[in-house]
Amino acid sequence: MCGTLYPKWTGQCSGCNEWNTIVEEIITPITSRYQGYASNESTIVRMLDITLHDEIRQSSGLHELDRVLGGGIIMGSVILIGGDPGIGKSTILLQAIAHLSQTLKVMYITGEESLQQITLRARRLGLQENHLWVLADTQIETILSHVQKEKPRVIVIDSIQTMHTALLSSAPGSVGQVRESAMQLVHYAKQTETALFLAGHVTKEGNLAGPRVLEHMVDTVLYFEGEQDNRYRIIRAVKNRFGAVNELGIFAMTEKGLREVNHPSAIFLSRYSQPVAGSIITATKEGSRPLLVEVQALVDQSHIGHPRRLAVGLETQRLSMLLAILNRHSGISTHSLDVFLNVVGGLQIFETAADLPILFAILSSLRNHPLPSDMIAFGELGLAGEIRPVPGGQERLKEAAKHGFKTAIIPQANYVKKCSEDMRILPVQSLKEAIEQISLA
Repeated sequence: MCGTLYPKWTGQCSGCNEWNTIVEEIITPITSRYQGYASNESTIVRMLDITLHDEIRQSSGLHELDRVLGGGIIMGSVILIGGDPGIGKSTILLQAIAHLSQTLKVMYITGEESLQQITLRARRLGLQENHLWVLADTQIETILSHVQKEKPRVIVIDSIQTMHTALLSSAPGSVGQVRESAMQLVHYAKQTETALFLAGHVTKEGNLAGPRVLEHMVDTVLYFEGEQDNRYRIIRAVKNRFGAVNELGIFAMTEKGLREVNHPSAIFLSRYSQPVAGSIITATKEGSRPLLVEVQALVDQSHIGHPRRLAVGLETQRLSMLLAILNRHSGISTHSLDVFLNVVGGLQIFETAADLPILFAILSSLRNHPLPSDMIAFGELGLAGEIRPVPGGQERLKEAAKHGFKTAIIPQANYVKKCSEDMRILPVQSLKEAIEQISLA
């Protein structure tokens, strides 16, 4: 589903190396690609003659969503939101557009539900309905004719996989239909300075369904993360032309819809009555936000020939590298042991600041030696055993001090004299020195 074109059928796609993914599409002659609205005639101009508009962002009414978008919604931007079925995509879009309807003309277009179902959800969530316009249709040409007549400033398409255009004869949801439908909608949004939200399905691998070019056409790509049996939902920006990537927004699913979490670090921390082995708190940084999360490790004897290395919320390959560094520079071997890692709360950690706390948790489980419950650690580990600095060290320490932590083991390069008056800072330069600080060697 990568969008690569072939003149005839073949078994394997050379673009993505997948088998049996090439489908036939009959392309009809196109007299006017973008019918239903007037397209501005393109002209060549000097950049010096272009008049820039002030970047005015519209609030969605949800502070966490505005944070992920970079401060709010920019008119003319196209935002793609993907997630598992039932994760809350339609709910958050309905909440946001209901708030925007108080100041802007909006239109919610659904291809999956009836108008009665949308109305029932809005009333259950207690949303304002006075200025919320809805449309149930799946044909792009019909939709564009409606929006050209009504001229809404914000449009929601739920979902892009259900839309189809008369220019192609293939079924809705196919590569060509998704690509062409999205292209017409994006073209309209850019020409008319209309904010456009697209809800997208995901595959079983967690990627957005449809051609990969879909993510390149839009300005912002957001992923909804979280388990359906967990009330917390995380929105992560993986692409944003108007803000930072990897920015997080955290919500809690309630009977009245999605509610913002004011203190997100608290949901990722477990408070034990007594310290337990294999657990440590680290300060990670997602976008511009520092978060405190708990990293757990379990080390046990392996009963198979090849010991298992399993990491949930962390990179398994990096775990193998860290175990090799631990063996080389501290003489502690785990080659015959199973090692399991987990990040509490379902959060995904992609940055290297978790290297040091990962090894601390592994050593704590290996020696059955609980670490102090009021201690945090962060730092990147080099192949030579050195502890490298991480960005945003001061913000991480302030977040930890706010939650009552008293001790922090950090890289020497992140240490400054006025780190925190309420915390005991232990700067380290090497893995050996760091192990000595926690008295596990």
